[in-house]
Amino acid sequence: MGRKRTAWATAAALMVATLGVAAVPAEATTTTTTQTTACPTGWGSLTKTRSAATTESVTNIRTGRHACFDRMVVDVPGAGTRGLGYTVGYVSRLYQDGSGNYVPVGGGAVIEVRVAAPAYDPDTGKPTYPARAGQRLPGVDLTGYRTFRDARFAGSFEGETQIGLGVRAKLPFRVWVATDRIVIDVAHNWTGAR
Repeated sequence: MGRKRTAWATAAALMVATLGVAAVPAEATTTTTTQTTACPTGWGSLTKTRSAATTESVTNIRTGRHACFDRMVVDVPGAGTRGLGYTVGYVSRLYQDGSGNYVPVGGGAVIEVRVAAPAYDPDTGKPTYPARAGQRLPGVDLTGYRTFRDARFAGSFEGETQIGLGVRAKLPFRVWVATDRIVIDVAHNWTGAR
């Protein structure tokens, strides 16, 4: 009779243990879920312009990668936000102001970035941004970017700096101004998916 009781007790213990696991509420179990972040899609691809001008100079152009877009930042220290003007839009080919020379820019589409600030000191004519017309932007490495393909300095002429930004395809973009800088974000796609 002792063996029957032990067998029965073992079976009862297994049954209780099984019911106990089955009774654990779903929210208490650990699961891995994939979160999908929606990216903004309403930027459009039309030319964006802001009228303003400054006597301050461009000192740096840098880029960065983000979850939904690639970013270019043009630094103009001392310009604040009121003095920063720009024209940013897609072009079929990039031509240098003044000379009219063609500046080849790699990628499936080209965005021309015009900043209403010189890349030189207006008083002395000395460059404030160490770039050469037609060459890649110094210090900018676009390896691993989803959207950006090429970034070329076109020049600085009559108080305006011109940049060619090569992108994978014609994609939506936005332009906004922060203190002492102009920011250009180009989306990774049109759908807003990451």
